Amino acid sequence: MPLLANAEQMSWGTPRSAKLAMRKLLVDMRQTRTFSWPVPIVPVYRLALFVVTSPAVIDLLGVLAYGELVAFERTATDASLAPTLEDKAALAQMASAEFAHFEQISAHLTSLGADPIAAMQPFVLPLDQFHNTLTPRDWLEGLLKAYVGDGIANDFYREISSHMDTDTATLVTKVLSDVGHAEFAIERIRIAIEQDPKIAGRLALWGRRLMGEMISQATLVAGSRPALQELFFARSADETPKTATDLTAMVNRLTVSHAKRMDVLGLAS
Repeated sequence: MPLLANAEQMSWGTPRSAKLAMRKLLVDMRQTRTFSWPVPIVPVYRLALFVVTSPAVIDLLGVLAYGELVAFERTATDASLAPTLEDKAALAQMASAEFAHFEQISAHLTSLGADPIAAMQPFVLPLDQFHNTLTPRDWLEGLLKAYVGDGIANDFYREISSHMDTDTATLVTKVLSDVGHAEFAIERIRIAIEQDPKIAGRLALWGRRLMGEMISQATLVAGSRPALQELFFARSADETPKTATDLTAMVNRLTVSHAKRMDVLGLAS
C-alpha cells in the first residue's frame, strides 16, 4: 500500500497539524529516505566517530540532554511565577531534579566517547523555536504545558529508545521518570477549574494545540536525523521490516496517551 495511504489511516482524533507533518515526512521518506531541515544540523563530534557508539544513540541522548536542560530552565522560571511560597519551593526542587537528569545524560554521553555539547547542538534551534512558539500566557498554561507537553515528548522518546541497547533504554527510562510535575500540575489545575469552570474551555484548546505541535515537532526532529529514522525502520529481531504503518501506529499511541492525560483533568482532548 502507498505510504500516503498509510498516513491517512491515522485516527480522526489526531490533530490536523500532526497529520500534515506525518504526510510530509512520509513523502520525503518515499522519495529520498531523508528529511530536509531548513538549516544544517549535522552533528560535529569532537572525537573521531569510531570512538563513539551508534549515531542514533548519540542523537537520542543529545536531544534528551538538551530537553532536560530546557526543562530545568522552564521549571525554574515557573518557580519565579509561582503564586505561593509552597509552590515556589516545590518547583525549585523539581528544577533541581531536571538538572540532575541533564548531568546523568551528559555523563553517559562522555562515557560513550561523545561530547555532550556537540551532541546537543543539532537540537538547540528546533527545540528553542518550538518553545518560543508555544509560550504560555499564564501560570495555568505553563503547568499544562509541562504536564501534557513533557508527557507527549517522553512517550515519543521511550518509543525510540525501545529499539536501542539495554543500557541506553534503562537510562532513558530513568531520566524520563516524573519528578513530581504531573501530580503538582494536576492538583493545581483541578483546583483552578473548580474555582472558575470557564478556565476549562481555554485550557482544553491549549491542550489540543500542544498535542498538535508536539507531534509535529517530534516527527520533524526524528525525520531530520537519518540515524534515528533508519533505526526505527530497521529490521527487528524477527527480521520483519517496519513500515510507514508502524510510524502511523506510534503517532496514534501518542494521541491516545494524550487523551488519557486530558481526561485526568476533565478536559476535552
